[in-house]
Amino acid sequence: MSQPLVFIDGDQGTTGLQLRDRLRPRTDLRLLSLPDAERRDTARRAQALNDCDIALLCLPDDAAREAVALVRRPGVRVIDASSAHRTAPGWVYGLPELTAGQPARIATATRISNPGCYPTGALALLRPLVDAGLLAPAQPLSIHAVSGYSGGGKARIAEFESADSSAPPLLAYGLGLDHKHVPEIQHHAGLQARPIFLPAYGHFRQGIVLTIPLHLDALPGRPAAADLHAALAARHAGTRHVRLQPLAMPGQAPTLDPTALNGSDDLALWVLAHPGHRQVVLAAVFDNLGKGAAGAAVQNLDLVLQR
Repeated sequence: MSQPLVFIDGDQGTTGLQLRDRLRPRTDLRLLSLPDAERRDTARRAQALNDCDIALLCLPDDAAREAVALVRRPGVRVIDASSAHRTAPGWVYGLPELTAGQPARIATATRISNPGCYPTGALALLRPLVDAGLLAPAQPLSIHAVSGYSGGGKARIAEFESADSSAPPLLAYGLGLDHKHVPEIQHHAGLQARPIFLPAYGHFRQGIVLTIPLHLDALPGRPAAADLHAALAARHAGTRHVRLQPLAMPGQAPTLDPTALNGSDDLALWVLAHPGHRQVVLAAVFDNLGKGAAGAAVQNLDLVLQR
């Protein structure tokens, strides 16, 4: 594809602005933008969506569905950064590290759904263990995560950054146990049991630390922590953006800074173990605006462009 035309629909949102800034300097593609006065003009958006080669949707879920419905030209390829199509039939899930064959599926797809920020970390940890038979699909799981407040979009950013902000140091949410990322995690991890997901916003702008505690004796075959680490190593060997850290035993366990990978598209994974207690914590650290959003969209775009 020689200098494809790329249209970002929703380039004024948090992810859209990041994408625009990332793509503007590139010379291997042309970037189509609408003037401010035309961004809410349905007819003009429809024209842009059908004139482009690749549409990047950075919209709320309902608006993303509407945008997809406006695409009439069969040759247009869509990468949707919303959560509207993450478990939808006919859409390829845009997490290249999900399985060995996922990059090839993304590269040839016409409809690609970018993963959510939290699911990116959870799935990089869980799916390899399910595929290896080390984690039963019916295993009860709890997933804990703290994100920078930018994960809540413009409204949450304004709440935390306003001059008279009264935002707390930590804001736990999703306690109704119905967070929209749970079906995505369950589906793409291959889980039968719905995991409990407990997210929070910290008083920092971006970055995520996500942890999943496990009792080894409750897992199939009662594996050692090294078996879990080996499965993650096998799955993520040779991947560009995943950094699997050495297996950490008692006395070696690090403290995890959610901001450590800010500004990058990398994802760091840990297996933190206590053999005597037969307990493990799986952990992930990454930038919710990088690997968790715009960076993932660019990664998928590059697979489509075969860069």
